[in-house]
Amino acid sequence: MRKMTRNSFDAIIIGAGSVGCPMAYFLSLKDLKVLVLDSEHSQGQGQNKAAIGGVRATHSDPAKISLCLQSIDLFKNWESKYGTDIGWKGGGYCYPVYREKDEKLLKDLLPVQKSYGLEIDWLPPDEIERLIPGINPDGIRGGTYAPGDGQVSPLLSSAAFWKESKKRGAEFRFDERVIGLIIKSSRIKGVKTNKGTYFSDVIVNAAGAGAREIGLMADIDIPVVPNSHEAGITSPVEQFLDPLVVDIRPGEEGKTDNFYFGQNDLGQIIFCYSPSEPFIGKSRLETSEFMPIVSRRLIELLPRLKNTLVRRVWRGLYPMTPDGIIILDQVREASGFYLAVGMCGQGFMLGPGVARNITSLIINGKPEIDQEAFNSLSFYRDFYSKRSETLK
Repeated sequence: MRKMTRNSFDAIIIGAGSVGCPMAYFLSLKDLKVLVLDSEHSQGQGQNKAAIGGVRATHSDPAKISLCLQSIDLFKNWESKYGTDIGWKGGGYCYPVYREKDEKLLKDLLPVQKSYGLEIDWLPPDEIERLIPGINPDGIRGGTYAPGDGQVSPLLSSAAFWKESKKRGAEFRFDERVIGLIIKSSRIKGVKTNKGTYFSDVIVNAAGAGAREIGLMADIDIPVVPNSHEAGITSPVEQFLDPLVVDIRPGEEGKTDNFYFGQNDLGQIIFCYSPSEPFIGKSRLETSEFMPIVSRRLIELLPRLKNTLVRRVWRGLYPMTPDGIIILDQVREASGFYLAVGMCGQGFMLGPGVARNITSLIINGKPEIDQEAFNSLSFYRDFYSKRSETLK
């Protein structure tokens, strides 16, 4: 055990975002002395604040189902446990279906999803129309619905994790950029920043879009490349929509894959789509094509939104891996160096589950979720041997 000094810690986390803040929370619950470093001015100011706040366990990948079930459990019980409102709104996730091949795809996934504890079922058209008042009924075949999913405010939740971590002694140092890792005899020993040097035998890379740069400081090439996605939000309207809605059809204009939207706890409609061709890089400038495309899709699916006032749009970064699956692992080349990276645009919903399992890996040497499922997230897997997850 390292002798504690002012600049030595049990664990250092690089990144105070969707993964780093809950990581500080879980590690501090174990009475570890924790330091969190971030180049932004405060917590949650990177990709976290660009998230639309959806939290779903409705995935096709077993590991992501298990991790997100843990996240949901924490989010939905946070206010009752700590008395802090983080904007939790239940209501589930709904995937309405208009094509036969999509019906087959989603129905085929149900046994796997249920086997990992996800509460989800196929609903007939009239039930989908009840869940999504005003949805276009022409050709609707039904859809899946997972009532346990929900929404949370990314900014309120990151602030809540920060507050509770600090209560337990965690230190956060902002406006501080990591410029090097200290490694001796293939063991991690600390980090260097533009302001100082800090020592620890445990370093967690939770740097989001900057994960690759941090890895290269240890001569490790982490295959995480950011691309940007755009989102928007309306002025508040009367509450009418409980679930978040995902339309997995591609857009007719050929520029979008799935798109999704929901109504948050304040009544605002928040929406996003997945571009067919990725915008590689870290640009977060808004585009001129986003609103015309997403507006047509929203109004075609839910005509009642046609006169809704859009308040603002923005872009955030998806740190992507080649196979679209996240990376959770301990690095073999530098013992004590942990990776919680490549969240592929789902870091917010995965964050608490990821943090809980990396904490268990650090403390107990193994994750909480099924070991086989966890192994599929290994840094040492073949990133080019399988396709991306079916439900992105």
